[in-house]
Amino acid sequence: MNWANESSSKDFILLGFSDKPWLQTPLLVLLLISYTVTIFGNVSIMMVCILDPKLHTPMYFFLTNLSILDLCYTTSTVPHMLTNICRNKKTISYGGCVAQLIIFLALGATECLLLAVMAFDRYVAICRPLHYIVIMNPKLCLKMVAFSWLTGFSNSVLQSSLTLNMPRCGHQEVDHFFCEVPALLKLLCTDTKPIEAEFFFLGVLILLIPVTLILISYGFIAQAVLRIRSAEGRRKAFGTCGSHVVVVSLFFGTGIYIYLQPPASTSKDWGKMVSLFYGIFTPMLNPLIYSLRNKDMKDAFKRVLPIILFYKK
Repeated sequence: MNWANESSSKDFILLGFSDKPWLQTPLLVLLLISYTVTIFGNVSIMMVCILDPKLHTPMYFFLTNLSILDLCYTTSTVPHMLTNICRNKKTISYGGCVAQLIIFLALGATECLLLAVMAFDRYVAICRPLHYIVIMNPKLCLKMVAFSWLTGFSNSVLQSSLTLNMPRCGHQEVDHFFCEVPALLKLLCTDTKPIEAEFFFLGVLILLIPVTLILISYGFIAQAVLRIRSAEGRRKAFGTCGSHVVVVSLFFGTGIYIYLQPPASTSKDWGKMVSLFYGIFTPMLNPLIYSLRNKDMKDAFKRVLPIILFYKK
């Protein structure tokens, strides 16, 4: 018996921090601020990358895709979370839960692969600079981005199908802010070890393999940078990669904590906080990290801002 046949007409109750009512107002304010910054920051990066011809390079093409991802990633969960915090009945429909699960999984997996693609781009730029234009041609860039998106959504369809086709015996209370695999697995009234093993295998493919490739890329990058004689050259090379390293550490560190260990071994409240961090706060931090640590991006903002203000007039 699958979930759709079992109770597709019933709503799910999202518990969140309902047992801690004193957290509702601070959480509401925090979510409003982070979502506003996420929208403004990622839209700004998209506009700058599109409007400034000097940023029409593979690196900023990938960054534009990352901004689109982060914008959609937070929008799949935050608006509904804000609505639930403001009302007593904290529910989500079956269809809404399924849609949220599929979109959140798809975009999360796509971001894992896209970050690996961005690491490869930095590897080619620093370790093979004379061949960069030939290797990172527009056709290859489009293929790598398309592969990331298609693989992310394929993984989502597979994981969602596995989750939604398991019996839950009428359980409706999801101990989370949104519909996510670890929280939904706790509703199942059957042995979850086989499906947990399948999810662990998928997690290794989507999380550990990309992060391993990223670490290998940055190992070669570090070797190449240390061979640069000028201090200015080393500083520029590390500055180019520093932003990406910070983003990778934040996203993969929290994602691995949630998805590569059994749901039962995760502390209830700590798991919710970690999910909030990689699902909501990391997309907010990404544009800040890339804009504040990137000289090219800061210069582009100065060039594009007058153009935007002129069109507004």
